Formats: sequence, structure tokens, C-alpha cells
Amino acid sequence: MRLAVNIDHIATIREARQAREPEPLSAAILAELAGAHGITVHLRGDRRHIRDRDVELLRQIVSTKLNVEMAATAEMASIAARVHPDQVTLVPEQPHEVTTQGGLDVVVHGGAVLTMARDLRAAGIKVSVFVDPRVEQVSACKAAGADAIEINTGAYATSAPADQPAALAAIAETARSAAASGLEVLAGHGLTYVNVRPIVSLPEIVELNIGHSIVARASLVGMERAVREMLALLA
Repeated sequence: MRLAVNIDHIATIREARQAREPEPLSAAILAELAGAHGITVHLRGDRRHIRDRDVELLRQIVSTKLNVEMAATAEMASIAARVHPDQVTLVPEQPHEVTTQGGLDVVVHGGAVLTMARDLRAAGIKVSVFVDPRVEQVSACKAAGADAIEINTGAYATSAPADQPAALAAIAETARSAAASGLEVLAGHGLTYVNVRPIVSLPEIVELNIGHSIVARASLVGMERAVREMLALLA
């Protein structure tokens, strides 16, 4: 299973002091040296952490896969066309959220996803959509022209132990449906060193996006060790 490291919160630390450090670019280099298969960042409309210059610099140095999360807007489509990441993951955004609160409802917003997916794929950029673990979202993503889905594991990650089997079953059902539809299956949100193993056991999921837990661990032991420890759990 592949690991893409989300380095948003390296930028969060930088922006907390409006300083030059820590540099997301350096974190990406260290994560790749430790064996990460990709680097993920979320370029939000409010630019609360990752900024345009970060994405532009990362495009120049990331040698694995650069995945940029963004909303399905004309502004973001223009940036993606200019920067040309390997993959764009379409996500919902709310102005005052601490982090992404749920998946993009492609059943409702299929038109916007279809338009952006068409333009991105024409530019040679792979398109993924961050969705909640519901089978109806799979068919909507397929109809909108997505190449992949990233299943939101947030409900699983925050559920009580008694509720985790049902949350895991919903993820597994969605993963099977997506794989059967020819979509690549990714997952992420709220995954940690403690709760990741059941997700790893699902054979249809080929890549995980993990950020906060790795950055938190890296603040204590360093980025390379934090990435290697997560990779060991994914092996």
C-alpha cells in the first residue's frame, strides 16, 4: 500500500508565526527520502496554510507524486492548469472549518465535478474526489469522469470502539464498489498510527493520505522516522 504524506500542518506552524520556517518544501524532501510514495497539500481558498508559492516549489522538487487537494472552482482549475500536479483531489470547503468536515457530495455537485474533471484530464492531470463512504457517491464520481476516489475515513477514525466495525464495513463496501467500477481507491482523514491497520487490511485500497498524525509524530522524532514508522504499519 502506498503512503502519501500530507504536509499542510508544516505550513500551519509557519503561518502561526507568519514566519519563513518551517518550510513545507523541506518536509516534502525528508518524507520522500524516508520512502513516502507521494506528497499531498491542500490549497484552500483562504490560503490558511499552504500558499501558491508552496505548490509551485513543490512541483519543482517532488519526484514521487504531487497531489493537490482543492475545491472545484474556476480559480483552482486555473492554478492546477498552470502548476500541473500529478493529481488533483476535489474536496469540499467551509470557511470556518478546522479541517475538512466531510466528503464532497458528487450526487448533488456532479455538474461542477464533471466540468473540472474534464478540464483537468484534458491537461493530463489525474482526478480524484474525496467522498464519504457511500456507494451512491461511487457511481456519481464515475459518471463525472473521475479517475479515483479517496474514501473519507473520518467517521471510522472518530467512532467509539463499538461503532468501528460498522464504519469499517461502510468503507469496505464503498471500496469494493469503486474497484468494480474501475476507479482507483484511496483513503484518508483522521488516520493514525493506532487505527490505520484495519484500513490497511482492505485489499481494494491502494493508497492512504495521512497528515496530522505524521506531522505530530515528526514534531517529536523527526519527519523521516515518523514516515518510516507509518510505512512499517502499511507494509
